[in-house]
Amino acid sequence: MRLLRLAATIAAALTLSSLATNAFAIEAAKTDAASAERTARSEPPPFPADASVKQTARIAGKSLSYTATVGALPVRDAEGRKTAEVVFTAYMLDGPRDPSRPVTFAFNGGPGAASVYLNLGAIGPKRIQFGAQGDSPSDPAILKDNPGGWLDFTDLVFIDPVGTGFSRSLIKPEETDKAFFTIESDIAYLSRIVYDWLSRNGRMTSPKYVVGESYGGFRAPAIARHLQVKMGVGVSGVVLVSPALDGRLAADPDTSPMSWAATLPSMAAARYERDGKTLTPALMAEVETYARTDFVTDILRGVRDKAAVDRLTEKVAKYTGLDTVEVRRSGGRIESRAFLRALYRDQGRLGSWYDSNVTAFDPYPLAPNGRAGDPILDGIYAPTTSAMVDFITRQVGWKVDAHYEVLSSDVNRRWEKNWFTRIESASDLREALAVDPKLKALIVHGYNDLSCPYFQSELVVAQIPDMGGTDRLQVKAYPGGHMFYSRPESQAALRRDVMRLYGVAP
Repeated sequence: MRLLRLAATIAAALTLSSLATNAFAIEAAKTDAASAERTARSEPPPFPADASVKQTARIAGKSLSYTATVGALPVRDAEGRKTAEVVFTAYMLDGPRDPSRPVTFAFNGGPGAASVYLNLGAIGPKRIQFGAQGDSPSDPAILKDNPGGWLDFTDLVFIDPVGTGFSRSLIKPEETDKAFFTIESDIAYLSRIVYDWLSRNGRMTSPKYVVGESYGGFRAPAIARHLQVKMGVGVSGVVLVSPALDGRLAADPDTSPMSWAATLPSMAAARYERDGKTLTPALMAEVETYARTDFVTDILRGVRDKAAVDRLTEKVAKYTGLDTVEVRRSGGRIESRAFLRALYRDQGRLGSWYDSNVTAFDPYPLAPNGRAGDPILDGIYAPTTSAMVDFITRQVGWKVDAHYEVLSSDVNRRWEKNWFTRIESASDLREALAVDPKLKALIVHGYNDLSCPYFQSELVVAQIPDMGGTDRLQVKAYPGGHMFYSRPESQAALRRDVMRLYGVAP
């Protein structure tokens, strides 16, 4: 009997072992088949699961404990097929969940920019210095506590659109262009990502804010409006940082004075700052008044009106600091890149389109036109890439074998034709404000920015009717350029103004 029992036990063990071996073989075969299918479709390996790390930062005199999470959300088409994976970086304050605590979604621009600039430069809990005169690409990319961060009054979610950061498309290039690289599709899928993150994290009832920089500043009102009417998500406020709010103003510079009027005050601001003056609304009032009155009138009189050209030459030369011969040659219409070339060429330097008083050596000083890259864009690529990759892969531990696209020229190149003169979200902004009387908006700029001049937003907002008080829609400008937050005083002023928008006492 003992022998029979022993034989039965051995047989059962062999059967279980055989079943386990077969199960393992089946799963291995499935894995190999899935891998082969991905290879056949040229799909990359799957992203890792979301990863988190506990960190602390000192902001506004307080030590904050928080959790940083990096992960990905899928994008699916109408048939449910996964077409892309969008990577996010989220910072959540530790402690008991407060249902009234806001969550803010942040987007940069480009198109083709990851959210690293807002994250590690402006509003995240950690930052590196970049974008100011004297900053170097080879400076150590070491993150430090961000005194201008927003984490003490809102949780933060930074989203990298497809083709930026580690976010990626899973479909063919021609399908990708239609699904992600058009104005309309961009707003639609990014709005869905916001919705999905809220749903996944149980934050549908939290106060919600959207912040966007540059092209992200165009995105922010459009996403807020799309969330309102297409996704069923109300937004409490939007913050537009150096926004491209209405590209149509630059659509016809030969007959319209609008683009020239929009950039003149920024050129004057650069001149005032070079003269050692502190940029304030009071200082800028004179050139702003001229830009929207006599300047526009004389531009409309045309180049055949010699008296008008004489007046333009005198005034524009005074405000910009350019030689009168240069101003007269252009009829008082100063193209921003020509302005930069004329400003520093005799010094053998290049000025940045994003902050005209940030300069670098010109490697081609004898060329009739500037041939080198922009001093700010070329200078910030290395530190932001290195810092973000180290943060994601080493500190948070989200390991992925791919290149982090801080600013993808490929995405920008593939974006739909003539997008810059087609973008316009001022109508989304006014409609969102009209339907929700509690919604507030803050538009912020650097005085010296020629890429997205502050006065353009002033001109656009002046056409939006008052809907419940001027504090609901404000335009603020600070010393600095496109990334004015690289200057500590301007970043601190931004933080104070944003806190008021959120209903928090600075």
